Amino acid sequence: MPEVTAEKRVVVRADPDAVAKAVAARLLSRIIKRTDAGKLAHISLTGGSMGARVLAAAALLPRAGEINWSLVHFWWSDERFVPRGHPDRNDTPAFAALFDRVGVPAGNIHSMPASDDGLDLDAAAAAYAAELAEFADPAVGTWPSFDVCFLGVGPDAHIASLFPDREEIKVTDRAVLPVRDSPKPPPERLTMTRPVINSSKRVWLVLAGDDKASALGLALAGASYQSVPAAGAKGRKRTVFFVDEAAAAKVPPELIDADY
Repeated sequence: MPEVTAEKRVVVRADPDAVAKAVAARLLSRIIKRTDAGKLAHISLTGGSMGARVLAAAALLPRAGEINWSLVHFWWSDERFVPRGHPDRNDTPAFAALFDRVGVPAGNIHSMPASDDGLDLDAAAAAYAAELAEFADPAVGTWPSFDVCFLGVGPDAHIASLFPDREEIKVTDRAVLPVRDSPKPPPERLTMTRPVINSSKRVWLVLAGDDKASALGLALAGASYQSVPAAGAKGRKRTVFFVDEAAAAKVPPELIDADY
């Protein structure tokens, strides 16, 4: 077993709803800190049930009404290449959960292209890379400096659509990739690459359920990121795993941060 490293924080809450509420409160605090100073906040979202739960919890917090949402831009680290509005798309639940409820301007919602947008998969990847470049921070690359990058973690430890032992996890010279023959349906997807994810100031991995316990344990133990992509996710300022008690079953007690 690889040696356990202490550079990643683990925050544990009782259940998925408690995790979502804790993460939502932290997200709004980060956004308010940026926007109150008149700065743009770039947030990269994830899909899955926990991604939607966090956004729904954020919309219910009173502080959501204090935010100048015109200064907040939302992106996605990956997307399923299916028609716009399809329930399989990562961006679909975000509208009902948050965007429509707090009035995020349409121009600030940077959804990845859909299969019915008139682009093939390669052109869709290039188009999203070009959109990222419009907000590029030269200090990190041809993409924005994300204040927070949310990631889900699959039972196989995949993040975004970067799956274990596939070529996409190794790519460092592109911002967005097409994914074909995905090991998890649907087969065609788009994904940000690891350099884009890891240029984020904060990477927050949000996961719940006992089926995620093994993946979390491997990620914290410093396993190879090529075989355990979640092990390679690291923010420039902070990397935090927000998990429920079921997912934390195999986490060494010394890695759990009770105060964060």
